[in-house]
Amino acid sequence: MVNVAWPYANGPRHVGHVAGFGVPSDVYARYERMKGNDVLMVSGTDEHGTPILVEADKEGITPQELANRYNRVIVNDLCNLGLSYDLFTRTTTKNHEHVVQEMFRQCLENGYIYKGTQKVAISPSTGRTLPDRYIEGECPICHAQGARGDQCDNCGNELDPDELINPVSKINGETPIFQESEHYFLDLPALAEANLAWLKTRKDWRTAVINFSVGLFKEVKPRAITRDIDWGIPIPVPGWIDNPNKRLYVWFDAVIGYLSASIEWARRKGQPELWRDWWNDPKTPGYYFLGKDNITFHSQIWPSEILAYNGKGSKGGKPGEFGELNMPEQVVASEFMTMEGKKFSSSRGIVIYVKDLLARYPVDAVRYYISVAGPENSDADFTWSEFVRHNNEELASSWGNLVNRVANLIHKNFGEIPALDESEMTEQDHALLDEALEMFNTVGDLLDRHHQKNALLEAMRLVGDINKYISATEPWKIKDNPARLGTVLHVAAQAVSDANHLLAPFLPHSSQKVWEALGGKGTFSPMPHIEEVTDLDDPSFSYPIITGDYVLGENVHPWARETVEVGAAVAKPKPIFAKIPPEVVQEELDAFAEQMAARKKAEAERLAAEQAK
Repeated sequence: MVNVAWPYANGPRHVGHVAGFGVPSDVYARYERMKGNDVLMVSGTDEHGTPILVEADKEGITPQELANRYNRVIVNDLCNLGLSYDLFTRTTTKNHEHVVQEMFRQCLENGYIYKGTQKVAISPSTGRTLPDRYIEGECPICHAQGARGDQCDNCGNELDPDELINPVSKINGETPIFQESEHYFLDLPALAEANLAWLKTRKDWRTAVINFSVGLFKEVKPRAITRDIDWGIPIPVPGWIDNPNKRLYVWFDAVIGYLSASIEWARRKGQPELWRDWWNDPKTPGYYFLGKDNITFHSQIWPSEILAYNGKGSKGGKPGEFGELNMPEQVVASEFMTMEGKKFSSSRGIVIYVKDLLARYPVDAVRYYISVAGPENSDADFTWSEFVRHNNEELASSWGNLVNRVANLIHKNFGEIPALDESEMTEQDHALLDEALEMFNTVGDLLDRHHQKNALLEAMRLVGDINKYISATEPWKIKDNPARLGTVLHVAAQAVSDANHLLAPFLPHSSQKVWEALGGKGTFSPMPHIEEVTDLDDPSFSYPIITGDYVLGENVHPWARETVEVGAAVAKPKPIFAKIPPEVVQEELDAFAEQMAARKKAEAERLAAEQAK
């Protein structure tokens, strides 16, 4: 199972977001399908919580209207990236609400949720509760400035707003007042021993991820899972469920989305219990793809919720109607991506949205750059110069030109894939075919261990070796030996086909074109599509989903050599990749600078207007 972090629906997603959760998850899902495994890949937009409420208030619209707007933007962006979700849904469905409330009730029955009080921040000027994320101050643990009231991005620790040193409201700069309020808490200490014991059984996690995850248990305290807010899932307890100002906290409900999306997927297929194959069968591993700022929620919070539901903490208990749920197999977290050396920030204009990037550049050029230069094990920097260089030197010059050379030579000399004459084969021919065949093991092993960057580099190394083979054999000079010419071009076509299979998880759009350039028919890389659906439990609510038909069969090609079809017609090829003009780099940098300046000016004007009041 491939579980993909839920993008938050308070704005369009930028390239840094999809570098963490989007492209890596799709590469892995496509690879597993090619291996012959059944895959369920789910996610959706995360739509509850205070940031959406605050943004909606600013615009004078409802939180649902804001979520609806950005849900559609995000759905279009992720579909256009080719992310092969079986279901990409949202957290404002009735199905999700029911699943979250069932999880809450069973965790409460098992004794891992209890009622207590905590201090909440109040705005002195309005008397309203301030969102945790909109309070900033000095972190009490690492003493970094700019820590939020729910988490410090510098050290990764969860926080409560009253723990901050010198807290201030991000909304208007005032110092909040803290008052006691009654809430429900998840008893993380009662689940810590079981959670840590599970973590210690994890193998082959990225070093930074497992070290950070284990470090979370140095000091564990209960966490409030409700908030004084009117936007979110009602708390399923008598006396609370009808309270319009108390809701479940977004971090409690969002991670349950992996389960609720699976249940929605099964219901939409007309097989409402099918989700259990992924959640109740201990032989079915679940892989979670996310950015490193989400590790806490996937290696501590979500596992604790599962343990609490299963009754596996220090207080015992039993599973509810969902049965015993699988713990995550692996948390595949990427580091951060910056932009031209600066941290992404929409408010300061340091951003490039997915929609804008895909409107100007080929989708596989974007996917390739994220895969080859992304933040897999260390922070990475998106630069326009490197984006253009990787596209021009590697995709266009090396891979694209290779495909065109081979297809053009076949078209000119035979018009179809020529036969292989064993008597004409040389050691050089055998060596290339052997190397290409072995690459399925080499690249596959790296993908199995989530070393996607190295996997892509190995596949591109094969591309380089095929280019060397073409240069060494010089098929354009073979004039008087049709059998030898056919053999060379057959070997080249087979090696290119092998390379295309290896690159298909990374470059699904162009791999379809390569398949067709060598005479292939039908669908090589299945693509997702958007459907408009009606909420399964609320006919008045409709929304778009991403889904697709990726099941194994004639339209899904294997992670193995497929022998090229002798006699398959090869037409005159069209370029698969185009070079990006070098002057684009300066144009984008200039636009970036203008964007930052405009945002800075707007912010200064906003602050001046507030001070004038």
